[in-house]
Amino acid sequence: MNFLFVHQNFPGQFRHVAAALAGMPGHRVVAIGESANLKNRPTLHPAITVVGYQPKQGGSPGTHHYLREYEGAVRRGQEVARTAIGLKEKGFLPDVVVSHPAWGESMFLRDVFPKARHVTYFEYFYQATGGDVGFDPEYPSTFDDRCRVRVKNTTQLLALESADDGISPTTWQKRRYPEEFRRKIRVIHEGIDTSIVCPDSSATLEIEGLRLKKEDRIITYVGRNLEPYRGFHVLMRTLPLIQERCPGSRIVIVGGDDVSYGKKPPAGKTYRSIYTEELHSQVDWSRVHFTGRLPYSHYLNVLRVSSAHVYLTYPFVLSWSMLEAMAAGCLVVGSSTAPVQEVVRHGENGLLVDFFDKEQLSRAVGEAVNNPARFEEIRRNARKTAVERYDLKTRCLPEMLRFLTA
Repeated sequence: MNFLFVHQNFPGQFRHVAAALAGMPGHRVVAIGESANLKNRPTLHPAITVVGYQPKQGGSPGTHHYLREYEGAVRRGQEVARTAIGLKEKGFLPDVVVSHPAWGESMFLRDVFPKARHVTYFEYFYQATGGDVGFDPEYPSTFDDRCRVRVKNTTQLLALESADDGISPTTWQKRRYPEEFRRKIRVIHEGIDTSIVCPDSSATLEIEGLRLKKEDRIITYVGRNLEPYRGFHVLMRTLPLIQERCPGSRIVIVGGDDVSYGKKPPAGKTYRSIYTEELHSQVDWSRVHFTGRLPYSHYLNVLRVSSAHVYLTYPFVLSWSMLEAMAAGCLVVGSSTAPVQEVVRHGENGLLVDFFDKEQLSRAVGEAVNNPARFEEIRRNARKTAVERYDLKTRCLPEMLRFLTA
């Protein structure tokens, strides 16, 4: 079979399945991604042909602000269609097209390859209530926001109409989509390689001239970027209470200073600088370590030395990092928000706290750090959950392969 994967940041969520298909006899895999993102990226698999495209300008300044993102998506979709037509002219006809619709890349692929089976990765459907929009009173939504997100879904609505089948990583994320389309969507997570992401009692973490190990009472937090969507502001404002309850502990915070989701901070500021300035002398900063983004092996050691791993999120896309923390045997102290609650059961395979309750968060972290033996079974259950429900090799990848080759 011939497979075409389309993702502006290829491989994105398709890393494991694209490589697996490329390694199977009888399959040919081609991928399309944005040239700037593909530059200097290591080869995923030698049998995958990767083709880049250069997106045109986004929305024009004179375009209504609801439509600027959509205009950019249409332009991007046109460039991807032109790239796909080029593949077609060279004789490549996919049996299956797998794409992510968020940036408009899949918009015209049905027109280029009308006979192919189109499978779309449906990650998140924006709504005015019940999800990220309006969740945090510190960053309230307006009527304008509610109208804007309705238009923001346009590319996904087109994809829902044109797709033969869809994939969502969690049940809650699937249920965000309009009921009339859910029959198309199958819940299959991309998977966590739990043979690599696993506990290691001998692990150490080299940071700022220190060599830290699990016995050093380390509280960890991970985000692609340090921003409110992932509860960074709540964690920061809880640091004084955590340090009071956990004297001698160290807090290791992993993540960049960009913004992946939501509103950008004022010009010249980062969310880290804003909350560091706000807290100022309330925190012993000598025991708080901001690592930035880390190589994967170093990141895994952060999880392996963790005494308590804080994972906070708006009701939004579930992070791989939370499942990886569970696979590494972390004691996850997570927010009682969807879709965390789909995975973490309080007192069984993790601890759940109210997203906004700093007292509750600090108390849970304090108990975990000060009484580690009490939570060993919860740690074991966390890894068991990751292995049984999200393991790449035994669960998720085989299911994904069956789904795409059916």
